Amino acid sequence: MTRTVTGMTRGVVALTALVLSAATSLQGQAPAAAARGGGGGGGRGAIRIMTLTSSAFRDGGMIPEKHAQAGRDVSPALTWSGQPDSVVSYVLLVHDADAVTGDGTTDTMHWMVWGIPGSVTALPEGLPQGTTLTIPGMPATASGGRGGATVRQLSVSGPYYRGPAAPSTGPAHHYVFELYALDININVQAAGQQTLPTRESVMDAMKTHVRAKGTLVGLYRRPAP
Repeated sequence: MTRTVTGMTRGVVALTALVLSAATSLQGQAPAAAARGGGGGGGRGAIRIMTLTSSAFRDGGMIPEKHAQAGRDVSPALTWSGQPDSVVSYVLLVHDADAVTGDGTTDTMHWMVWGIPGSVTALPEGLPQGTTLTIPGMPATASGGRGGATVRQLSVSGPYYRGPAAPSTGPAHHYVFELYALDININVQAAGQQTLPTRESVMDAMKTHVRAKGTLVGLYRRPAP
């Protein structure tokens, strides 16, 4: 009887050791799989977070009157860092998250710039009007990013930056600056002065090509009369 119990005990110990060994092996494999970009990323890895800043206002701060419609309505200076080496072009989208339009699922687009070359890491203050742009730092041999893309812009009012204008009678609105780093160029023509179809076309062209994103939020409401 003693020999039988001892044999059973040895069997249980061996089985326990086998289970623990298998569990340890699986734990070691999980991070490795994640590091390879698994889990729905199509093998491309996780989207990196960039740092997007402005010398005009801090993240979550009030946007100065200079950059609003009630002021001089000039575009703020923007700089960014933390982008991947694989970036080919950027898309900048500025929208009022509190000014919903249409069926309530979209909002007001105050500015969108697409085709920004991957070599550019800043936009100066006061970019000019026009359907196409020349930005400091752009390659001298191209009209846009690598591959010949043209830098284009559009807003709710036309081909230029349109500053915030939330009414003084309500709460401050959230103006979201979103910068997307892409591994391709976006060669999308603006749909005339129509912001919604243009925005949708650019966003559709970006799908599966976003490698990093940076976000900056500014608040604004008009001064009391």
